[in-house]
Amino acid sequence: MEQALPALARLRISVFRSFPYLYAGTEDYEQDYLRSFGTALDAFIVVAETDHGNIVGCATGSALTSHHADFAGPLRKGGFNLASTFYFGESVLLPAYRGRGLGHAFFDAREAHAMSRGYISACFCAVDRPPGHPLRPPAYRPLDAFWTKRGYERLQDTTYTFDWPETDGGPPISHMMHYWLRRF
Repeated sequence: MEQALPALARLRISVFRSFPYLYAGTEDYEQDYLRSFGTALDAFIVVAETDHGNIVGCATGSALTSHHADFAGPLRKGGFNLASTFYFGESVLLPAYRGRGLGHAFFDAREAHAMSRGYISACFCAVDRPPGHPLRPPAYRPLDAFWTKRGYERLQDTTYTFDWPETDGGPPISHMMHYWLRRF
């Protein structure tokens, strides 16, 4: 994984810079995050590569109990069993490779990993942007329908606020994140 960190960091920044995340991260932060994520309990990463070995997508996961304590707080308050819930981190894919089934493959791989470790559910968070957001591209389609078809349910009263910069060197801005959950 250490060898792939620079490419994974660049990939994450490239994909998350677009709407809806509008993330202006740094390679150093991303590499530190991924390195830390890789040491979490039951950590998992799956990548999509071209025939030439270029990484064009990745998806991560780990035990929810190994993730940031504040992030798990809203689920704990909602009465969810954190020890039996697997956390799906990010799923990122370059636009040119979308629509080829890789998103499903990422979910399939993470779900299989979680179930093989005895988890009975999986969750993830997604940023919530209003339909009239000024930077929303005209052709943008939220992934809600994709997630719903895979059996994930948006937890209506379970949110988390996470901060990140939207401009290079800019201040962190608070972003509302909604939790999605699927019971296996």
